Amino acid sequence: MNIDNLAKIDLNLLVILQVLLEEQSVTRAASRLHLSQSALSKSLNRLRLTLDDPLFQRTAHGLKPTAHAVQLGHQLPQILQTLHQLTQPPTFVPASSHQHFSFSMVESAYETLLPYFIGRILHDAPNVKLDSYVWTEKSMQDLQLGQIDFGIAGRDTHPQADLKIEQLPDGIEHQTLFKDKQVCLVRKDHPMLDAIRNKKWDLDSYLSMSHVQVRCEGNDWWALDYHLADLNLRRRISTTVPDFYGAASICAHSDLIFTLPSSFSRHAVKLYPLEEIPLPFDFMPMAYVLLWHERNSQAPGHLWLRNIICESVATAVKQTQLEILE
Repeated sequence: MNIDNLAKIDLNLLVILQVLLEEQSVTRAASRLHLSQSALSKSLNRLRLTLDDPLFQRTAHGLKPTAHAVQLGHQLPQILQTLHQLTQPPTFVPASSHQHFSFSMVESAYETLLPYFIGRILHDAPNVKLDSYVWTEKSMQDLQLGQIDFGIAGRDTHPQADLKIEQLPDGIEHQTLFKDKQVCLVRKDHPMLDAIRNKKWDLDSYLSMSHVQVRCEGNDWWALDYHLADLNLRRRISTTVPDFYGAASICAHSDLIFTLPSSFSRHAVKLYPLEEIPLPFDFMPMAYVLLWHERNSQAPGHLWLRNIICESVATAVKQTQLEILE
């Protein structure tokens, strides 16, 4: 490392480069950084001289990064995170901390998990700031880039599923919070309920029905669909929606059947005229997992928050507040 050369670099320019890479627009980047466009353009020129590369090309759709800028974009988040941590105190005191944490959670976690840990976090650390977002197909990348701190997502345990724990990207660490079985919802007075009560509820009956499905992380298939495909079977999915509450509402107002995690089902039946029925065949559970990037594994605040989440959910499981599979 050449310290003399490094001393000539304005580290603020790295922050500007990161924002430009994210926004790919001088106007939007200047707004985020509270700078004038003229000041930002001057900083961009300094960056180009420092790094000996044009970094961006102007197009009709904004700034297009060069190959060098793209390569820097893969390295910058961790570099900036490391620099940020250098400015932070080595310890974390919950009662006096004003640290900012961000979550991205699957929709069902807001009902099934958030109530068990949010109160304790805000009680022990009343001044921390918590931002939460809905988990999407882009959230894993946001974790890698350091744009969010934690993810709570569902992961399938089926070996052929798209969303497997074993397929987490490099650098992403996880802790399984609990495993949940699948159940079904149908509207009250559904014509299939008589057959179910008369013990005529089986795989053939299940496949004869039309289904409503929730699209998860951009995927239309769940682990259940891969399991059926192994048997050369397939559900008749009539409607696919982006969220669990939408699927529950459709189910309550139609003859469609909705297959979902049991922990969310108990909330849905309180809001809609629905009845829970068992899945009529054996099937492996899904796992709810806490996700974070390895760069934060030893950060005191992150470690404190992870421990609270894991301990709170474990306590809820032990007290059977969550009717799930450990």
